[in-house]
Amino acid sequence: MSQKSRILVIEDDNHTRARLCDAITVSTSYTLAGAYGTLRQAKSGLLSDHPDVLLVDLGLPDGNGIDLIRIAIRELPNIRIMVISVYGDECHVIKAIEAGAHGYLLKDSDATHIAESIGQLIDGGAPITPSVAIYLLKRFQSTALKTEVNANAPTLTDREHDVLLLIAKGLTYAEVSGALSVSINTMRVHMKNLFRKLAVNSRSEAVFEAMEKGILKM
Repeated sequence: MSQKSRILVIEDDNHTRARLCDAITVSTSYTLAGAYGTLRQAKSGLLSDHPDVLLVDLGLPDGNGIDLIRIAIRELPNIRIMVISVYGDECHVIKAIEAGAHGYLLKDSDATHIAESIGQLIDGGAPITPSVAIYLLKRFQSTALKTEVNANAPTLTDREHDVLLLIAKGLTYAEVSGALSVSINTMRVHMKNLFRKLAVNSRSEAVFEAMEKGILKM
């Protein structure tokens, strides 16, 4: 019998913390490692409770959850981290991901979706609330705009271009499939088509060739 994944919950609102804990305790796949409401308690629990997954709010009464994300990445390199927050703006989302968060859900997600997202996170996925994922794609597109495309450049579908943008940002196949809400098999098909159209054999070559042909600009 496989060992249950240990989940640590950091949330200062009592009602929300109880809701998150309930979503974990009703599952047969997870066990609640601990639940805290302050950054100080969280720092202590992070090292004493040995969690596999960290669910963290950003707006804590005595600090910022992003600081805890940085500590978790440094002290527990194998931990998977998902932000659950009311904040879906550019500043919070980008800072959390840059700090090391693997997923980002808004607090209006229901318990079933949260439980399913934890499973995706543990399996290597990157569960992201759709509105946040769409925002991230638009932001990437604003910093990796298509330039004037060479006459000989291949034509990519919109989805292939989305995949290429996320790959160029360093996301894994699993993370891209999670962000775009497609299966890993569908993701592999898109990559196969990209390799064929760009006449390359690797992700790095695909990004380089796309930049050379003016399909995307970093």
